[in-house]
Amino acid sequence: MTKEINNQPFVTKTKALIDELKAVCASYGLGNDGNEFKIISQIFLYKFLNDKFAYEVKKLKPELAKSENWEADIAKMKEGDYSMLQFQLGEATAFLKPHHLIGYLFDRQNEPDFAKTVDDTLLDIAILNNDLFAVKTEDGQKIQLFDRLTEYVSSKRDGFAVALFNKLVVFNFENIMGEGFDFFSTIFEYLIKDYNSDAGGKYAEYYTPHAVSKIIANILVPEPTSNVTIYDPSAGSGTLLMNLAHAIGPEKCTVYSQDISQKSSNLLRLNLVLNNLVHSIENVIQGNTMTDPYHKKDNKLRQFDYVVSNPPFKLDFSDDVDTLNKKENKARFFAGIPNVPAKKKESMSIYTLFLQHIIYSLKEGTGKAAIVVPTGFITAQSGIEKTIRQKIVESKMLAGVVSMPSNIFATTGTNVSIVFLDAANKGDVVLIDASNLGTTVKEGKNQKTVLTDEEEDQIISTFIKKEAKDDFSVVVSYDAIKAKNYSLSAGQYFEVKIEYIDISVDDFEAQMSGFNSKLNILFAESKELEKDIQDNLKALRYD
Repeated sequence: MTKEINNQPFVTKTKALIDELKAVCASYGLGNDGNEFKIISQIFLYKFLNDKFAYEVKKLKPELAKSENWEADIAKMKEGDYSMLQFQLGEATAFLKPHHLIGYLFDRQNEPDFAKTVDDTLLDIAILNNDLFAVKTEDGQKIQLFDRLTEYVSSKRDGFAVALFNKLVVFNFENIMGEGFDFFSTIFEYLIKDYNSDAGGKYAEYYTPHAVSKIIANILVPEPTSNVTIYDPSAGSGTLLMNLAHAIGPEKCTVYSQDISQKSSNLLRLNLVLNNLVHSIENVIQGNTMTDPYHKKDNKLRQFDYVVSNPPFKLDFSDDVDTLNKKENKARFFAGIPNVPAKKKESMSIYTLFLQHIIYSLKEGTGKAAIVVPTGFITAQSGIEKTIRQKIVESKMLAGVVSMPSNIFATTGTNVSIVFLDAANKGDVVLIDASNLGTTVKEGKNQKTVLTDEEEDQIISTFIKKEAKDDFSVVVSYDAIKAKNYSLSAGQYFEVKIEYIDISVDDFEAQMSGFNSKLNILFAESKELEKDIQDNLKALRYD
């Protein structure tokens, strides 16, 4: 609790910086503009990298921490000594030259073409750090750190650049570099909250709710582990990956990802930087996982220790059906390719492809996974959905299922469940019905269900301990699941309980007599009512 209180001033100040940067964009005509996201996310990242560099350099050279103008002092270093800093800093810190620093640029804000100077500086930083900080596309192209940000403004570019830098210099990330995941996940969520309305309002594309992420991470990693790979084939902004990496430890895992959205991939890169996972940026791939899966080992698709995913449920993939049906994909898509709806192609159940891809990507014998699916998947009586369930049951790689409350995602009415896979689980399976948990709150124009910490912990503890609780959870065998047509719905396994009470013959006859009397009265009232209705109908005919 004490840590939360100490963090709050930093949280407030960081959120205020984000708000002020957005206000600058709005005053220069970029409010709610698609380019605002690029400016805010990149200038925020630049500020963080600048302060991270300052923080690490001052640890190496404590005298700089005491300097009134450390930027000026570091600029006086001999070129060879300065170059040595790059090796001393390590790969987690972007290397900046003296003329890249915010303080240096701030002092030149009144010079002509200041906007061009800022843009040139950002590109120079991107090129200098391209090997470590660039996101790759599926065909090997590199998406660098920064764009020419002021060019998104149609006029008064110098004034815009000055306004941004006036906000940057009054805030310092150095004081909070020691903060952990809880702090930076809060900041990241706040940073992107206004940019989740793209793609038809599909909030889940960029951010998976905290409750879902926490439950997945804690169930997948109940005990310490190390030197593992974690993967998300539909990574979005990386919320699931960050929670999982936090549960394992950033230094104990390597992140792999792929996502078709360039915007999401850039957000994920920012998330990795904030959460000490810079070493995994090289594994962030922007591309179509279904048609062109990137991550391979020994010319085969790579298999991972942990896979997490909140895939798109429905999407128009009709143009890719021929590619998906190719011979080389038959083993991966063992249950088949979903049909393309004739009248509504965007309703193609694309999540079933991601499920099959994840099963194929799990490390044999030890791999674990958690996938968010529409709840309808767990009871479908036929088709691809049932074939997939049959595969994971008969292969004995199912750990369990948690059916979440409705509206756990604020912008979709689709009920969701989380399917947990575990290639090592040859014993019983736990099924949880958490649909009655949570409290409904208003989020914008939408209703959202929020779980308390206690409710989240209840789900996690019940799953890990494999506990059976009345009307909440059951523990069943693989054979029992087969007998129920491979249903993974907890409710279908709950016992129907009949309460028996002792009663004497006299009491029984008295109760039956009372029931008969009430029935006779009800029948009499019914006949009277029927007669009244008939009389009224006759009267209406004559009228």
